[in-house]
Amino acid sequence: MTTHQQLLYHVVFSTKNRKPYLQNKAFREDVFRYVVGTIEGLGAKSLIVGGYVDHVHLLVRIPAKECVSKIVGQTKSSTSLHINSNSNQIQKFGWQDGFGVFTLSPLEKDRIYHYIATQEEHHSGRSFEEEYRSLLEENEVMYDEKYLFD
Repeated sequence: MTTHQQLLYHVVFSTKNRKPYLQNKAFREDVFRYVVGTIEGLGAKSLIVGGYVDHVHLLVRIPAKECVSKIVGQTKSSTSLHINSNSNQIQKFGWQDGFGVFTLSPLEKDRIYHYIATQEEHHSGRSFEEEYRSLLEENEVMYDEKYLFD
């Protein structure tokens, strides 16, 4: 018998020190397109990439044979290198060291897809820090406030 899988992940990470590097909408969309290409080049499937001026959300399918932290780490590394090599807008771009990842059932896929698609609207009244704490609490992730943000 072959292996059958449906592994959906909601991944979240911010820019280094939550600097608003992605403030320019056209630049932000270019970065998100690059993230999609990187994810797919690593053998995963991107359903949507979105975010706001200081962070990114990914809804991805990652094969069971791949490690989530490897896919996310390589995506962040490749994207930083690309931006630093090709952007005249940013002196030294970087992502935060860690990331949040939450598993989803297929029943949650549409809700999270919509959540990611409406990030700009969502952040008209809520900071990334508030959003991230809320995601951790919703997903029952224990954390120490002192290590939450770098």
